[in-house]
Amino acid sequence: MSHLLWGSKETLRNLLCELVSWDSRTLTDGERNFAYRLRDKLYEIEYFQQNPNYVSLHEVDLGRNYVTAFYRNPKVKDTVVLISHFDTVQTEEYGDLEPLAFYPEELTKALRTRKAELPNEACDDLESGEYLFGRGTMDMKMGLALHMSIIEKAIFEQWPINLILLTVPDEEVNSSGMRAAVSGLVQMRDEYDLFYKLFLNGEPSFSQKPGDSKSYIYSGTMGKIMPAALFYGKETHVGEPFKGITAPYISSFLTQLMEWNTLFREKDLGETTPLPVALQQKDLKSQYSTQTPYRSVALYNVFVMKRSASDIMNLFEKVAQEAAAACNASYKTLCQREQLNGIGEIQVLRYEKLVVYAEQKLGKRLVEEIRNEVKENFHWDEREKSLRIADKLLIQCQELAPAIVILFAPPYYPPVNTSHDPLIIDSIKKIKKMANKISMDINHIHYFNGVCDLSYVHYNNHDDGWSAFERNTPVWGETYNIPFKDMMKLQAPVFNVGPFGKDAHQRTERLHIESAFVQTPMMIECLLKNMFTDANTI
Repeated sequence: MSHLLWGSKETLRNLLCELVSWDSRTLTDGERNFAYRLRDKLYEIEYFQQNPNYVSLHEVDLGRNYVTAFYRNPKVKDTVVLISHFDTVQTEEYGDLEPLAFYPEELTKALRTRKAELPNEACDDLESGEYLFGRGTMDMKMGLALHMSIIEKAIFEQWPINLILLTVPDEEVNSSGMRAAVSGLVQMRDEYDLFYKLFLNGEPSFSQKPGDSKSYIYSGTMGKIMPAALFYGKETHVGEPFKGITAPYISSFLTQLMEWNTLFREKDLGETTPLPVALQQKDLKSQYSTQTPYRSVALYNVFVMKRSASDIMNLFEKVAQEAAAACNASYKTLCQREQLNGIGEIQVLRYEKLVVYAEQKLGKRLVEEIRNEVKENFHWDEREKSLRIADKLLIQCQELAPAIVILFAPPYYPPVNTSHDPLIIDSIKKIKKMANKISMDINHIHYFNGVCDLSYVHYNNHDDGWSAFERNTPVWGETYNIPFKDMMKLQAPVFNVGPFGKDAHQRTERLHIESAFVQTPMMIECLLKNMFTDANTI
């Protein structure tokens, strides 16, 4: 072990702190630079100095790259892909401690002087000395550090298996890194004649409720899809409110019906998806005026286990029709009370139907020009562009208003689950057996209860259920794509084994020290050696 750079818990902890100190918040220069710094770090391993082409940077977008490090045993084809992401969310919530957010040892020490500011559970964990605080400690640079240490050990001990370390940017926003890496994995498989045996992610183990200190392993991940809506009313002056209808008035009916709607609840293998909530709701006025807001938008988060994009669009349309009916009934009562004729009934329109109507009225060339105008606005992300394309089209087709245009906005994470795969079943048994020996409480969950890059492997939906996503996502094929065909070529089972931590994306994000530097390395080593070693020797 003395020959290993990261073979002890102390050196592994130092590696984590170094990775965390490389600020890599999504869509910052730090994220762009991280891949180059990591490449240099991996070259500290003698094997990669001798085989420099086995460490590679691969272009994603916006100057960002994903990184692969390949330990190749030419005598075997079996290959495990170790997946992680290196971007983190922002750090504003740290307040005056923000300069220490990327320095775990210093931040943990500083928080000991600020205990009164912390929630009780975080304060207890701080006082226990069992946790290391900091942005990215839990989510998920520890996963990357573990994979770096395990590939180093495999090289040192010459394991009879191939390992590909794959770490990507932009998991926290659009998973641009993993979507780009899919085709790269297919190319590596073909170039080196590999057989992908397992896709192993290192996302952390999340507590299931406050006070939960159990560790979890996951044999799948929930999918996520984002139904969205453009609400288009009729503008007027606030002094003449009955000559128009506001978009916030219309949107309130749909948001009330979408939030916590049990129609979208799915159950599988004894587990349940979280209910939908609104992720964004705003009007599209660019500045204050006494003109009423007649255009607004909303995004809704929906988790899926088995349902396709077509299933969700059908459900969303049903709820939108109910919302429109409720809004029309309320508006009709108002008009009767005020003895008004009103401006008409609100209709529900899928984006794909709006496009057909607009192309018939304006011509395909003008519709394409509208799309391009929005697409070239670099100040807007894919969600904003999706909503703005629908908005620009409806401005040209106002005779359809008042209306609710329903669509999808990126990102889309397909669900994946391989709980019934024999390798996964056996691996769970081995890990639980090992955990029992060290008095560790480990539990198996079928679906990782958040978004995860494993969504982009093991895709096996051979029907056209995802085509509704293509037809109703305005930026599809332009600024946003999902490589469904290549995803179908990556059919190895998926598994997630990572360290235990708490409060991801919060000021109190923290990593359990024993889990990170002792227990999880043992679990991952046990898991991988089970791929090529007789069970009795584990």
